[in-house]
Amino acid sequence: MSWLHLLVVAGLGYLLGGIPTAYLAGRLKGVDIRKHGSGNVGGTNALRVLGWKVGLPVMVIDLAKGYVAAAFLPKIPLSELDPAYLAIAGGVGAVLGHIFSPYLGFKGGKGVAAGAGMLLALIPIPVGICAGVFFALAFGTGIVSVGSLSAATALPIVTWLLPQPVHPAIRWLTVALAVLVYWTHRSNIKRLLQGKENRFRRPWARRG
Repeated sequence: MSWLHLLVVAGLGYLLGGIPTAYLAGRLKGVDIRKHGSGNVGGTNALRVLGWKVGLPVMVIDLAKGYVAAAFLPKIPLSELDPAYLAIAGGVGAVLGHIFSPYLGFKGGKGVAAGAGMLLALIPIPVGICAGVFFALAFGTGIVSVGSLSAATALPIVTWLLPQPVHPAIRWLTVALAVLVYWTHRSNIKRLLQGKENRFRRPWARRG
């Protein structure tokens, strides 16, 4: 029955993570975000298409989905399983829901914000460090994928090097998530190598 409990938590996380925040925000503005920018239903494209005043709240909400899935769903009194495994199940479910939203034909975002929210619930100090890496590089370059890929690279390194004890399953989770981020950003990596990656309009940048 333990596996069933894990599946229940993961399933609830999946349904929560699948809520398409960027798509809904775009609809409120009369925009189908799937037809603009990269066509991706995530915070990066929301930032690019709808601007930072909409894009940043979208990212925060997506982050909150991962956090709730990892921090609160495991508290459902289902079993005596290790809480770390239940938290990972809920969080990973939310990430997969964000990438493969059941509400939009199994298409969604790239899972960075939801993954960050999950990890914030599990390992807040490494996530805080990597958040600094993300914002410094994303806003410094105007390219969100640069920040996302850099933070994904830094996370396993920081998690493994910090002296504080971290559950072994969570350490390996950071490695798996880094690989997942690179996989979901493969088109971005191609555009970066070609010098064609899209930039978002930064609040302080001059308009042409």
